[in-house]
Amino acid sequence: MAAILTVEQRRARILAEIDRAGGVRITGLGSLVGVSDVTARRDVENLAERGLVRRVRGGAMRRAAGPGPDHGAGLRAKAAIARTSARLVRPGEVIGLLAGDITLLLARELSGVPGLSVVTNAIPIADAFDERSGRMVLLLGGVRSRSGALAGPVAERAAAGLNVDVVFAGVSSMDARRGFAAPGAAEARVGAALIAAARRVVVLADHTAWEAGGGAVIAPLEAAEVVVTDEGLCRAGRSALRHRAGRLIITAVP
Repeated sequence: MAAILTVEQRRARILAEIDRAGGVRITGLGSLVGVSDVTARRDVENLAERGLVRRVRGGAMRRAAGPGPDHGAGLRAKAAIARTSARLVRPGEVIGLLAGDITLLLARELSGVPGLSVVTNAIPIADAFDERSGRMVLLLGGVRSRSGALAGPVAERAAAGLNVDVVFAGVSSMDARRGFAAPGAAEARVGAALIAAARRVVVLADHTAWEAGGGAVIAPLEAAEVVVTDEGLCRAGRSALRHRAGRLIITAVP
């Protein structure tokens, strides 16, 4: 008997199918995730309300790029950062992937790296690793936060008890005064616990994160052994990261 998926696992599976195929039809979609088509329709509507897909008659499609160049450029920057970061992963490592757009893209880049064990607080990242790959994937427990990440005391305790080779942390903002930040306090505490459990820390952020403000602090700039960003990062941001983080990698955006 197939395992029953949670709501978030089900929606992540639908999102992955839309990403793979470019779109889905509601009719028959329920059989893919083990629910009725009525429930699958509600899942698709939820994904559309969150801006993750575009609802069309009879189904859903990948979200289209916005009318201006910035949206497409932002997606290309995140994809370039993910590809560059994938080259930092070594076969056989235990890696942590904190929830985020760029870390999800990174997860999809790691299919060919042998022997990985993965720890994450994001259901879509866990689902990005095919069960047939033989990888061990540990999904931290906890309560779903407003950003969609699993957080709370359970996730914090699980993260603190781990021994991780490298953690890849996507951040919502970074600046010279506050350091790296997550969308909320609960996510920040999980991030801090996983960073403390790792031997290496790699931060992934596009240039718009610099001095974006808000959020809760995860760690100071000095905590990062490597920061991977794109060529749009301002001069002040480059200077601060070069002086205070271990290494700054500026990736070109196609």
